[in-house]
Amino acid sequence: MTMEKDQATQGAIFALGAYFLWGIAPIYFKQLMHVPAYEILTHRVIWSFLLLLVLISALGYWPRVRAILKEPKHLLMLMLSSVIIGGNWLVYIWAVNNGHILDASLGYYINPLFNIVLAMLFLAERFRPIQWLAVGLAASGVVIQLLVFGSLPWVALVLAISFGCYGLIRKKVPVDPFTGLMMETLVLLPLATVYLWGFADSATSQMSNNSLNTNLWLISAGIVTTAPLLLFAGAAKRLKLSTLGFFQYLGPSLMFLLAVWLYDEPFTQDKIITFALIWVALVIYTLDGVRQRRRNSLQNSGAPGTIK
Repeated sequence: MTMEKDQATQGAIFALGAYFLWGIAPIYFKQLMHVPAYEILTHRVIWSFLLLLVLISALGYWPRVRAILKEPKHLLMLMLSSVIIGGNWLVYIWAVNNGHILDASLGYYINPLFNIVLAMLFLAERFRPIQWLAVGLAASGVVIQLLVFGSLPWVALVLAISFGCYGLIRKKVPVDPFTGLMMETLVLLPLATVYLWGFADSATSQMSNNSLNTNLWLISAGIVTTAPLLLFAGAAKRLKLSTLGFFQYLGPSLMFLLAVWLYDEPFTQDKIITFALIWVALVIYTLDGVRQRRRNSLQNSGAPGTIK
């Protein structure tokens, strides 16, 4: 019992660390506002790949790499997931450095609700009416922003949809997070290398011309990408998935606070309405999840008054 409690405590610490780092990531990218988003993305791919090579070697995961290379179907799925996550990274970097952190935050709030729709469409899962109410409230927030205020939160929608689709694909591929991410960065590596050294033509495209400070920030992209993943993987091993899900709102909440209080992004009326509806939807969704888990727990334990 003590060992299980220690595992749960460690898992909670790892989860807090992962989502905290994801939540404050805008502070890192703001240090590179003078670098074009495409270039930041290429550095993120290159340095993440090199760091993951070291980690794969240290963890002794090369047999897993060789195993995935022998599965053409899984390789194709990882190629698709690499394109999707690359697009997600690019939009996120652009949003942060162009004053749209609020929209990025909204996207990651929407993501759990969008996952409900994906699960119904592709995993044949059935959902309770209260869950559909949550999805409907989220959708109404987007519709109101479009029809009443004439603005479409495209950054939020792209981030939510791309990350949701990425998660769905990775769920289908039996590969650990590190091997999977290394294969994805390997797919993107040729494009990143060719773009950075063949097409990029900005003041920062040649690292030899950059200041040491800029180069250190660029190289740190590998750590910024991989460190939260390490913590998340550790948390996933120690916590139930349902418990881990409660930590997922920490990231977008920190991003929201950074956008409003640190970077003074305007919290306009259209965003207030949209965020309010999303937050209500998430409260309903979370409370329903808690109630359902308690009911399942009682049924599984054979408590008096429950139907087995």
